[in-house]
Amino acid sequence: MNTKYSDLINQNFYFPQEEFTLNKDNLQFHEIDLMRLVEKYGTPLKFTYLPQISNNIKRAKNWFKIAMDKNDFKGKYYFCYCTKSSHFEYVMNEAFKNNIHIETSSAFDINIVENLMQSGKINKSTYVICNGFKRDQYIENIARIINNGHKNTIPIIDNYEELDLLQAQIKGKFKIGIRIAAEEEPKFEFYTSRLGIGYKNIVPFYKKQIHENKKLELKMLHFFINTGINDNAYYWNELIKCIKVYVALKKECPSLDSLNVGGGFPIKNSLAFEYDYQYMIDEIINQIKIACDEAEVAVPNIFTEFGSFTVGESGGAIYQILYQKQQNDREKWNMIDSSFITTLPDTWAINKRFVMLAINRWNDTYERVLLGGMTCDSDDYYNSEQNMNAIYLPKYNKEKPLYIGFFNTGAYQETIGGFGGLHHCLIPEPKHLLIDRDENGEITTSVFSEQQTSDDVLKILGYDK
Repeated sequence: MNTKYSDLINQNFYFPQEEFTLNKDNLQFHEIDLMRLVEKYGTPLKFTYLPQISNNIKRAKNWFKIAMDKNDFKGKYYFCYCTKSSHFEYVMNEAFKNNIHIETSSAFDINIVENLMQSGKINKSTYVICNGFKRDQYIENIARIINNGHKNTIPIIDNYEELDLLQAQIKGKFKIGIRIAAEEEPKFEFYTSRLGIGYKNIVPFYKKQIHENKKLELKMLHFFINTGINDNAYYWNELIKCIKVYVALKKECPSLDSLNVGGGFPIKNSLAFEYDYQYMIDEIINQIKIACDEAEVAVPNIFTEFGSFTVGESGGAIYQILYQKQQNDREKWNMIDSSFITTLPDTWAINKRFVMLAINRWNDTYERVLLGGMTCDSDDYYNSEQNMNAIYLPKYNKEKPLYIGFFNTGAYQETIGGFGGLHHCLIPEPKHLLIDRDENGEITTSVFSEQQTSDDVLKILGYDK
């Protein structure tokens, strides 16, 4: 009988895969010996594999180049990193090795941009796309970098009042974009996104408030779909409506030359994940080309804002199974040495699934289990793996420690979990490791942050005065 954990994986998925391989009965991630990390640094452990950030940027650039060449598309492509996915300096340092641009969401983002400017990672040719709902501090910060000479800063108008607020603080002529308020999926509790300006109102808004204003240069139409870029009727319907608005606005506004195709690409959340990135990009570029040719207007430059796609697949978390609790005839709870609410909050908040695999003991027999975190909250659990509707792991054996890994966790988890702050039941934040490769391709590791101590937590709570 095929009762080994390795048999189970091979029966259900194509394995090994590009990033996942085996060394005897231990899992490797991008040829990184994960058990060696465990032995050296302990658990719980979070890590970021920096080269994957550059890998995904290069993949996207290549896909768009292929699609534009195929469709004889004369516009240029600009890859923007969406900072809200992960604001950390190590992410920015890696991402900006690749001649990319940046998209911001709030006031403090601009302070990060200024830091990147001072360090030379951003220059005068870098586009800074300023999204989000803008009030005093955000407006002030945007105005400051434009007034200081960064003319490729483009605030995206989210509501009518922002135009006046920006003009009051920015000296001279400046570029702007307009965000479309897309219609949400039918399953949403509301019909239209709270962000942006309605499809039907954009051309009238331009004619009334922008057309004759010598201080403004409209350069970009911004289109964002909350559910991301997916091959379904909803996405294509919204994209076609967006392209129609672009064409109508372009006929009124010669300076308009860019279309921001917001909404991110999905990332791998299972060993069974399939997504044809090249097909989707080909079809997006094709639809834009057809509409512009029919209307006899020039095709736009294309901007994208990829956040999760840029950084998500670089991250991972490793836990030890501390104990197994048999709660009834059917349910076995494997208790991890951390908390899902603390370290992978999206598993708790939006029922998100990540790639989850055993790190060691692949040649042992397996069992069906539930995974529980250390907090006293009944919601601190993870109970089903994508496409399997259950979790199977090597059988618990207190004499043979079992370690498990969650992969592609690099987007949002640190910021949503509150990096460096307080966590539910005061469960400490894990040690965080940065993994890179030197000029010879050899793996290097460094500790970005140590595991939180009781002193760290007491200081935040005000006990250490």
